[in-house]
Amino acid sequence: MFAIRFHGRGGQGVVTAAEMLSQAAFIEGKFAQAVPTFGSERTGAPVVAYCRIADRAMRGREPVARPDALIIQDATLRFLPDVFAGMPAGGFLLVNSALPLAELGIGDRLAGLARARVASVNATQIAREHLGRPLPNTALLGAFAALADVLALESITAAIRRRFEGDLGEANVRAAAAAYELVAAQRRRHERAPLRGFRTVRAQAARR
Repeated sequence: MFAIRFHGRGGQGVVTAAEMLSQAAFIEGKFAQAVPTFGSERTGAPVVAYCRIADRAMRGREPVARPDALIIQDATLRFLPDVFAGMPAGGFLLVNSALPLAELGIGDRLAGLARARVASVNATQIAREHLGRPLPNTALLGAFAALADVLALESITAAIRRRFEGDLGEANVRAAAAAYELVAAQRRRHERAPLRGFRTVRAQAARR
């Protein structure tokens, strides 16, 4: 089983993202479930959603305590204590931010993570360019396809088209494809990097 946990804010399409990811898994013949959790349903309040993907049926619908992948749709949530809870050293991390991960002030959270398994992408700006609105969810799904190799971009875009019809669907598909290309390029660079992972902020300071 592969588990993904989304952290975002109300109005960013966090729950919709988890649902579309599960639909993409169904398209590939896999089993999946999407589970939303609301602290508050008002716009701007923190929202968490989960998606599980497996090769066999799943019964449990409990919250994901140890995600294989963590998708942070709003970078302002990165300092909340529970956002990185349970994140394993071999996991994937995707952050919606205009800043590179090294400049986000979360060096201790990145320690031990492989460079090729982490990425930041300005999904909000991509959404503005393609949708005319700052809704980053579909762009982040495309970025996730490039980062984790769990689901194909074609399956994700098919799920997007099922959710959004006509021109709106195609605009969201373009946003996903644009983010996919950016993260795929990051991943290729990181795979060529000599370092295996990130150092903590404390270790980096010691080297200076």
